[in-house]
Amino acid sequence: MRTQDIEYRADGARLVGQYVVDDTKPGRRAGVLVCHEGPGLTEHTKKIAARLAALGYAAFAMDYHGDGKPLDDAEERMRRISGWIADATGIRARALAALDVLKAQKEVDPARLAAIGYCFGGTTSLEIARSGADVKAVVGFHSGLATARPQDAKNIKGKVLVCIGAEDPIIPPEQRAAFESEMKAAGIDWRLQLYGGAGHSFTNPAADARGMKGFFFHEATDRRSWNAMIELFNETLK
Repeated sequence: MRTQDIEYRADGARLVGQYVVDDTKPGRRAGVLVCHEGPGLTEHTKKIAARLAALGYAAFAMDYHGDGKPLDDAEERMRRISGWIADATGIRARALAALDVLKAQKEVDPARLAAIGYCFGGTTSLEIARSGADVKAVVGFHSGLATARPQDAKNIKGKVLVCIGAEDPIIPPEQRAAFESEMKAAGIDWRLQLYGGAGHSFTNPAADARGMKGFFFHEATDRRSWNAMIELFNETLK
């Protein structure tokens, strides 16, 4: 397994993501862009990329905060994310630059790309799709579903899956309903899977330590949502 840090620039920022690929397997393969949770690019996200590489994909864990590190300043982090929610231009630029990095790797088949993300990274993967990028599959795990540009859903080229905890305090039923209306209006092949007993950050074992109400790891939902993603990949990336 080869792991490589790759620097790229977008939206005035120096960004450093991590590319993971199994060099023992010949030929080009599908590429998966992995968009990290709100705090930034962590070992948890890098492990997800490595897990995908072990399954035969080429994976690039993007960085949308900068320098390939988590952003520890919570106030600054929320300021950035709130700004990107209000106007997706900046986050789309950073994410599409990362997608270009993935496409440029010699092991990657640029006709077979997917974007997945967690928390605001899931929101980011959806904005990649709304931008019209040629991705065959888009997956959001406990991802914010709201967008300032719902009309851009008509640009989505691939299939969409979002996996949401029914107890998630920051993705209320009204947001899910608005997302449903957005997808229906655009005629997208989409699915929303709602998991009982799960809250926000259900894929991250470190979530419980944050001590935030409604944020907790949920092993069964983590496993089931991963399997739902693999099912979608089998439909779209083979």
